[in-house]
Amino acid sequence: MSIPQSGGGPIESHAQLAEYMESGCKPRDDWRIGTEHEKFGYCKDTLKPLPYEGKRSILAVLEGLRDRHGWAPVSEGGKLIGLTKGMANVSLEPGGALELSGAPLETIHETCDEVNIHLREVKDIADEIGVGFIGLGAAPIWQHEEMPLMPKGRYTLMNDYMDKVGTTGRWMMRRTCTVQVNLDFASEADMVQKLRVALALQPVATALFANSPFFEGKPNGHKSWRSYIWRHMDAARTGMLPFVFEEGMGFERYADYALDVPMYFVYRDGKYINALGQSFRDFLKGELPALPGETPTLSDWADHLTTAFPEARIKKYMEMRGADGGPWRRLCALPAFWVGLMYDQSALDAAWDLVKHWDAETREGLRVAASVSGLQAEFGGVKMHDLAREVLALADAGLQARAREGAGGLIPNETHFLNALKESVDSGKVPADELLERFEGDWNGDLTRIYADYSY
Repeated sequence: MSIPQSGGGPIESHAQLAEYMESGCKPRDDWRIGTEHEKFGYCKDTLKPLPYEGKRSILAVLEGLRDRHGWAPVSEGGKLIGLTKGMANVSLEPGGALELSGAPLETIHETCDEVNIHLREVKDIADEIGVGFIGLGAAPIWQHEEMPLMPKGRYTLMNDYMDKVGTTGRWMMRRTCTVQVNLDFASEADMVQKLRVALALQPVATALFANSPFFEGKPNGHKSWRSYIWRHMDAARTGMLPFVFEEGMGFERYADYALDVPMYFVYRDGKYINALGQSFRDFLKGELPALPGETPTLSDWADHLTTAFPEARIKKYMEMRGADGGPWRRLCALPAFWVGLMYDQSALDAAWDLVKHWDAETREGLRVAASVSGLQAEFGGVKMHDLAREVLALADAGLQARAREGAGGLIPNETHFLNALKESVDSGKVPADELLERFEGDWNGDLTRIYADYSY
């Protein structure tokens, strides 16, 4: 979940809303890659989720990273709730999952190095205090009541609101983890093409990265239960955004969409003010019940943009949001997948050619089918396994064309980061399939074995 944003001063005209996002446009040479990933922490002896405070806790991990590895503290209400170092930050998900929001970097070689360093630092602290971390799309065993809410005002407000707008919002907050990549765009037209491809092909990412077949101790009938949870949490702020594929799509149209997303809060003087269900349109008119007579700043708008949760999201950059959290190799595979498709024009054009004839029903149908069946998904005559093979070939070609070297020139490009996905396409099996095989095979139905076998 996002930290408070620094967007700018007072909003004096409606045009500033779109201009805020458009200000993120960058020339190709300045495009960067920002990778984010979340993971569940647990006590090794009890296999229970970490509390906020105590000898074995999220706080102990944050303090260890601060004291031993040079991260600067971020506090709220006197509580340590995050860390920063350069342009990267470590934050807490509502149920205590630990998130790295990486710095914007030039190559996947660099972003993967960043992920590796972070996981080594976390393991250094975790091993010492008897804590483990695991990358999965959903908590496999824990009940809602076992996962304490972290001490952040934003989460307290959201927690109270979730059951009023959907059926799975509290599950989303406490019991899901993702990996995502943030990418740049050059212009409004470039943003529109990338967002259309991102939304249409997000089900491919959901299928390839599906890694949450268990919930509350047993198989749940889905390869990506995380995707199911997000589909049912709040229809007003999630989904595949059919309007993106309509004539006239641009920053202004996305701003109109975001204005219709109900508010959660306004951040003032270090505190979150309850604006649950209220309208940013009213805020613009000085008629927000939470702050009568006050009008928003661009920082408020930047905060509000973080409270929309579609499968791909626009801020000053674009976020790809369809993948489950997972094992080490796949934390680097996700940026490779999307960079290959998005940062080479030939690959992007070819990806758009694949999906431009689909209607909204097909896109949504593939989203649901990917959640249930992974690479075995099929909808509207589109077979996910065949589609994934074709899309992965485009991503590979895009990375070859980028030709970004690693290891001092010893590695000619970034294509090897796709190897985990190529193995899935070759075998037809995604991480969820492997987990189910282990559950039914050598684990003999003992799901607690997942922690020893799949932790970082």
